[in-house]
Amino acid sequence: MSQQQTASGGSAALFRNRFVQVIMLSGLMLQLGIWVRNFAILLFVADQTGNDPYAISLISVAEFAPIFLFSFIGGTYADRWKPKLTMVWCDILSAVSVFAVLLTLLYGSWKAVFFATLVSSILSQFSQPSGLKLFKLHVPESLMQMGMSLFQSMMAIFMIIGPMLGTYVYFTFGIQTAIAIMGTCFLLSAAVLAFLPADKAVERKETPHLLADMKLGFRYVLKRKLLVCLGGSFLTAGLAVGLINPLGLFFVEERLGLHKEFLQWFTASSGIAMIIGGGLAMGLSRKLSPQMMLMTGMLVSILTVSVFGFTTVTWVALLAQFFQGLVMPSLQIGINTMILTNTDEDYIGRVNGILNPLFMGGMVVMMSSAGYLKDTLSLTNLYFISAGLFAAGVLTLLPIMKHPVNQTVPQIVPET
Repeated sequence: MSQQQTASGGSAALFRNRFVQVIMLSGLMLQLGIWVRNFAILLFVADQTGNDPYAISLISVAEFAPIFLFSFIGGTYADRWKPKLTMVWCDILSAVSVFAVLLTLLYGSWKAVFFATLVSSILSQFSQPSGLKLFKLHVPESLMQMGMSLFQSMMAIFMIIGPMLGTYVYFTFGIQTAIAIMGTCFLLSAAVLAFLPADKAVERKETPHLLADMKLGFRYVLKRKLLVCLGGSFLTAGLAVGLINPLGLFFVEERLGLHKEFLQWFTASSGIAMIIGGGLAMGLSRKLSPQMMLMTGMLVSILTVSVFGFTTVTWVALLAQFFQGLVMPSLQIGINTMILTNTDEDYIGRVNGILNPLFMGGMVVMMSSAGYLKDTLSLTNLYFISAGLFAAGVLTLLPIMKHPVNQTVPQIVPET
């Protein structure tokens, strides 16, 4: 049987998988709501504050700070709770919080929009690791990278239509309609997730106390060289991304001399590239190790971020954004594959909860400082510093480039 026939059969099996069907439809609802929220709130805050860099950076802080603060707690509970039930209730509670914000917008302060982002981000720290656990449980390992590519492709499609949709909704209907759409999408996602296979009553080997489970999670990661090096790469990449993440609006307006609405075309360019990159990643995943896929993403990030540092030409910046998007699926697939194939099901939540805060913590630190750094340093210097941090991330990956994937996991037992 040829590789093309094998890939075709694998794709058919993946699309027949009930879990994949349900989780894709749920993801569709969530992506719709999140992209409308992201751009509507960004444009709303920019209008309310006159493009105040501190206020705009607070949007990113509200989105990513909870990932740093709650990821490990959420991951630990995800290892203890029933994953399907956890995901459904997180979406319901997110919807309730969003509609509460809508009422506040109608009768109170506009600053409540930050709360909508904050609460949904906190709850996602309980929902996301539960989704990873279900992915490992219901998707065969042979289809795992293909499944990752499928989800990346869906996200890439929303990278194209999401910014345009969010911008259209905000300028046509206003922030209140945008928030209402977000809450409705969370409710629809919860309804779809109800069709997931029922949680199985499996005997757990958990310790009676939450703190003891957390300690076991740290011991588990520290015994894995691959996970330790991956954590170092996460930290440096988080610092690099956090430094430039809030600067897109200023790059478009100050370096390119364009209106802030043009930012959506940079996101769309990246989305088109991600769709192409997702297909390339599916083919290359049979030939390249997850480590090499991650390394490729980091190396290209060094080049593209450096281009942003010196260019003032719109088409050059768009081309750099395209190449950044082209390798993004390889980067994400490499990360997720290494975590899932090197982690026992009982520890997925905690491993994810330890590694994610390293990345997001770095992001939050740099995003919190973005307003000050923007006033202190030039955009050129900030982009070059970010490229240097990506280079540091590449160095942390070198010790595990030939590390075997999916090796025997060491036994971790509670201390007596």
